[in-house]
Amino acid sequence: MGGMSERSGMPGEGLVKGLAVTLKTMTRPSTTQQYPDVAPELPPRSRGVIALLEENCTVCMLCARECPDWCIYIDSHKEEVTVPGAARPRQRNVLDKFDIDFSLCMYCGICVEVCPFDALYWSPEFEYAEHDIKDLLHDKDHLGEWMATVPPPPAHDPHGDPSKEETTAARKAAAPARPAAVRPEPGPAADGGTAP
Repeated sequence: MGGMSERSGMPGEGLVKGLAVTLKTMTRPSTTQQYPDVAPELPPRSRGVIALLEENCTVCMLCARECPDWCIYIDSHKEEVTVPGAARPRQRNVLDKFDIDFSLCMYCGICVEVCPFDALYWSPEFEYAEHDIKDLLHDKDHLGEWMATVPPPPAHDPHGDPSKEETTAARKAAAPARPAAVRPEPGPAADGGTAP
């Protein structure tokens, strides 16, 4: 049987290798993290709790619609805003209720990603356990308190491409100042008439 390859090795070789790994692990000293006395070092993009920046929320409902667990509850009302010089008053949504039920949340981050106005952020805080599951429903005031724990965004990569905003600002700063447009004086037109 030339096509079949024979297994090489002795019987029980896998068992010996497994016991060697176990012995190596048993002889290594263990390191115990002294939580809660010593705060753990979390990865930079760890997901703890979702924070809300209320003034950025326009009640577009994208986060609630995209949430696979339906754990975001939003309620609002319309308010008329009078703009000077406008023909009629405009309407804007005012946020009345923004609750996230963290007993249902699976921390997928879809709500943070789909928010077009940067109203939702990840906070690395993870110590918000409660004695009663009903207390895991955080309202907009409680979510707003988590904003103080949101880390600043990482610095821009100095070797990467500049952002669109940086490119536009640099181009405007480097452009020479244009003189104000001068309106031509009315005078004789090319066909011999006068300009209006």
